[in-house]
Amino acid sequence: MSELKDHDSGILDLDFFTAQELVPNPYPYFDELRSKCPVTRESHMGVFAVTGHAEAVTVLKDPDNYSSCISVSGPFPGLPFTPEGSDISEQIAAHRTELPLHEHMVTMDPPDHARARSLLSRLLTPKRIGENKEFMTRLADQFIDEFIATGSCELMGHYGKSFALLTIADLLGVPEEDHEEFRTVLGSPRKGARPGALDKEVMAENPLQWLDDKFTAYLADRRETPRDDVLTLLAQATYRDGSIPELVEVVRTATFLFAAGQETTTKLITAALRVIGERPDLQQKLRDDRSLIPTFIEETLRLESPVKSDFRVAVRDTTLGGTDVPAGSTVMICPGAVNRDPETFTEPNEFDIDRANVREQLAFGRGIHSCPGAPLARAEGLVTIEKFLDRMADIRISEEHHGPEGDRHYDFEPTYILRGLTELHLEFTPIESEKA
Repeated sequence: MSELKDHDSGILDLDFFTAQELVPNPYPYFDELRSKCPVTRESHMGVFAVTGHAEAVTVLKDPDNYSSCISVSGPFPGLPFTPEGSDISEQIAAHRTELPLHEHMVTMDPPDHARARSLLSRLLTPKRIGENKEFMTRLADQFIDEFIATGSCELMGHYGKSFALLTIADLLGVPEEDHEEFRTVLGSPRKGARPGALDKEVMAENPLQWLDDKFTAYLADRRETPRDDVLTLLAQATYRDGSIPELVEVVRTATFLFAAGQETTTKLITAALRVIGERPDLQQKLRDDRSLIPTFIEETLRLESPVKSDFRVAVRDTTLGGTDVPAGSTVMICPGAVNRDPETFTEPNEFDIDRANVREQLAFGRGIHSCPGAPLARAEGLVTIEKFLDRMADIRISEEHHGPEGDRHYDFEPTYILRGLTELHLEFTPIESEKA
């Protein structure tokens, strides 16, 4: 697959939603859009692409004028009605249940969103995430033990997917005796645990339905017979007004967090280890000063945002970035673009571990829909980097799989929704004596 370079002629003629040429490197496309206007109507689906940082913040912080009802679907399949007039708020309310994933908080607007998100307040506390970090540390060592002696790994398959999956399983209180079942059914079995053919047979055809069934059973049991565990806390969670949610509402909260949290975390981990493998200078800097790791993670999120597109629909006629946006228009926020906006970030295409304003990056969003699992993802990234540095020297990119320095080739997921490697092959020298 050819990779587009800066200033390719006709780049905006490509369809962002289908053009495979944009998958390896979408940034020249974003730059060209931004050069026209930070809010530009793209020519294929007619969505208003937001590539400016300030404009993205405006949208994310204004749920009254920009509804999240299409946040995960965008222009596909579109609105189930024909927008009429300068204010479509009543039409959205009347047709909301016809929209994809309408029952999940990611597509909700106030006041329903605050009500649904409040169920997480009993779970995503600093204390619980701290307890979860202790589990992560043990888990990281456990997975590294599986491949450390070989001096190489494929990060996604040998570590990233299973690490993210079981971290969230622990956060949600899934009993440890069920962890192997989760790992197997959801497609990340322990290395050598069972034959590959059997793994395929037991993998869930519909992971979300499988998760719904599992958490329905867990939470129904905890409501009937409370225990001293996290699942009981979730089962007994109430809305802020003290009312008790229907069981299905709690299940949706758990399963959506479970499903959504894995993708972005694995992409963060692989992006971070790719930088470490490509940049021996930065690798050494992190080895010498571990306090730099949090900033390193933020800069990784800025430069390689895991979410490629996030959508809103304009509720009312409005103006954004000098562009008129009619009610009913699809607005597409491009985190990978806004996080490289030169108006906000100097030398935006360079990895700068000393970037003073790196926390302004929008990889996890802003406003009411900012990612509730962001602290967890950051903790997973921190633990992973610390453990890899502890137990491996000279972490490097496999030339056999990705080519020599200066002529690397990587495969990215062919989707307009997420940005992430499909695999990352690393080589290293084990440091078994320094296992922590």
